[in-house]
Amino acid sequence: MNLWDLFVALVLGIVEGLTEYAPVSSTGHMIIVDDLWLKSKEIITPEAANTFKVVIQLGSILAVMIVFKDRILNLLGLKKNITEEQKRSGHKLTIAQIAVGLVPAVILGFLFEDYIDKYLFDVRTVAVGLILGAVLMLVADWINKRKTETSSVDNMTYRQALYIGLFQCLALWPGFSRSGSTIAGGVILGLNHRAAADFTFIMAMPIMAGASFLTLVKNAEYLTTDMLPFFIVGFVSAFVVALFVVRFFLKLINKIKLVPFAIYRIILGVILFILFM
Repeated sequence: MNLWDLFVALVLGIVEGLTEYAPVSSTGHMIIVDDLWLKSKEIITPEAANTFKVVIQLGSILAVMIVFKDRILNLLGLKKNITEEQKRSGHKLTIAQIAVGLVPAVILGFLFEDYIDKYLFDVRTVAVGLILGAVLMLVADWINKRKTETSSVDNMTYRQALYIGLFQCLALWPGFSRSGSTIAGGVILGLNHRAAADFTFIMAMPIMAGASFLTLVKNAEYLTTDMLPFFIVGFVSAFVVALFVVRFFLKLINKIKLVPFAIYRIILGVILFILFM
């Protein structure tokens, strides 16, 4: 490992941290970076590159776990912190609701994993996903102006959790974005943007951690000592950036909503079409 390789790991970690929880598709951006940088420079083997992407994703997962640590402890019954919303409504988000939201994407992901890996991990399909996801987000913001809002995840229904889980299935198409599709879905179903984002991030933790762990076990042979500095730099940079992005995003999402992200996605998608079509 030389300094240039570590710089590449730093940049890729930053890209992961910036995009994992913003509704712009981290998978899409990593595919773009992979095609334009990693493959062209041949810094590491494709197998090691896939392992590296999992490692930096774990950095992002750790960041969101820290942000939601009180909520996680509450869900697990390890901390009896009661929010003002829970006091008012007498309800709270449950593990069962999260499980209901996870089921659709887990089933479809399991059934179509090979097809997705073989045919959809391409810059052109990412461009399509970016633009279609942007349209969904614009529609969600338009509908949001005409709906009564659920202001907290503690007031969510099982029906809302299930339907948001169905929207999450769209994220199996690279470029659509898990957070983009689920936040948009939550807003369409009557949640405000912050409540939809909270449920999105909470629901993402188990499915991302589980998928990352299985992939890491499968590719453990590529976690060699000579690659360790590359992986550590990527992990740390992804963690630090994601920690900042998640906190910043949750503070602002009710104000800025989804339109700015949709515009960015459309511009990026058009640029990719021009470059690769």
